[in-house]
Amino acid sequence: MLGFAVESTVFLDFVPAKVAMLRRDNLRIELFEVPGAAPAPKSRHDPDEDLRTHGNKHVAFAVQDVHAAVDELRRRGADIVFVKHFEFASCAFIRDNAGNLIELMQQPDLWRQQ
Repeated sequence: MLGFAVESTVFLDFVPAKVAMLRRDNLRIELFEVPGAAPAPKSRHDPDEDLRTHGNKHVAFAVQDVHAAVDELRRRGADIVFVKHFEFASCAFIRDNAGNLIELMQQPDLWRQQ
């Protein structure tokens, strides 16, 4: 839903795990699929509750327009958690198919001509 394509895959026998390298332009994300892995607890599926747990939180992507991005992801069937506006920025959270949080942070200045 986020426009990534699988660049390569490998199987790690010693884990065991399937590993995929996803690519979109110059950005790459490595994903692991481990049979029998424990699901994330429900508290990790809610952005405000997740802040209360130590460790990695989520991946965030800068977007030009958070509303346009959410509209497109909603059209594609994404699990939209919320869209919020703050004095300093606007953001949205979605969940992947395992409930992990992904943030979209509105950063229009990144696309302005330098």
